[in-house]
Amino acid sequence: MKLGKKIRVLVVDDSLIFREVLSRGLSSDINIDVVAVANDPFDARDKIIKYKPDVMTCDVEMPKMNGIEFIRRLLPQYPLPVIIVSGVNAAVFDAMNAGAVDFVTKPDIKSAKSVEDFLIEMIDKIKVASAAKVIKSDDCYFAPKPGNNPDKAAGRIIAIGASTGGTEAIYHILKELPSSSPGIVIVQHIPPVFSQMFAKRLNASTNLEVKEAETGDYVEAGKVLIAPGDLHMKIKKNGDRYRIECFEGDKLNGHCPSVDILFESVAKEAGENAIGVILTGMGYDGAKGLLAMKRNGARTIGQNEETSVVYGMPKVAYNIGAVERQAFLGNIPNMLCSLFG
Repeated sequence: MKLGKKIRVLVVDDSLIFREVLSRGLSSDINIDVVAVANDPFDARDKIIKYKPDVMTCDVEMPKMNGIEFIRRLLPQYPLPVIIVSGVNAAVFDAMNAGAVDFVTKPDIKSAKSVEDFLIEMIDKIKVASAAKVIKSDDCYFAPKPGNNPDKAAGRIIAIGASTGGTEAIYHILKELPSSSPGIVIVQHIPPVFSQMFAKRLNASTNLEVKEAETGDYVEAGKVLIAPGDLHMKIKKNGDRYRIECFEGDKLNGHCPSVDILFESVAKEAGENAIGVILTGMGYDGAKGLLAMKRNGARTIGQNEETSVVYGMPKVAYNIGAVERQAFLGNIPNMLCSLFG
């Protein structure tokens, strides 16, 4: 289906073969116009000025300057949505921190199926990125680290859902929370393998204990459990504790893991002892689940438009009445502490 004005894309990669594969594949979509290709960051900078692309795809490993440093230097001058193309490498999270809006894993160029799947995913993400905002940390008004009452946090659970732009949003929330926070369960739309990398990164950079969730894990104060990138996750009450279940299943709302599946289980099992948070992302996953949480007595928070990379999921949730309070990203940690403290 044609969306109207074509999305102007600049492809940046040092591999001639990969530039050709990517530019041809993207150009097969009637909504995308690959206006230029570049083989290094300096070539890319000149072509950004000349062609004024709407979205840029950028390799991480390039000569003269790596993609992360390029993005860090580029975006203050030329703020445009960037999608990182990378191998299975935790460097993608550095790129997100530098200002990229999303990432895609490089395919096996020798496998036609791998290339086809990659191009389908890249086309979808370019369409999302074309509507995304480039958010600087200063725009989010990050608040000082709050305190809380550990006794009041006992027995509570925080459930968070996010998609495009969510890895950075989640990091900025968790790094401000104290180690005595209620147990936290998270669904971030993210590919398999990267969910584990993401968990390890958060574990090393926050005051909380963070791990990729496994069936049998229990939600505990000071701990964060992140859904695996290819499994749904829900909670089940077991006595006075919440037990994690991870399982295979069809995509819901286009995603596995699905935020709705997590939120609906939290609504059923935790009721008024829960807090739901829906963050930046395209689509509507999580909106109905957050509404179920609110109807069952949970407190609910939605990220506001100003600080969302993509104001999709929080907008839908707000529009159906699922969001009790909207907030700047930087105010969410204090808001959480006030609710459970």
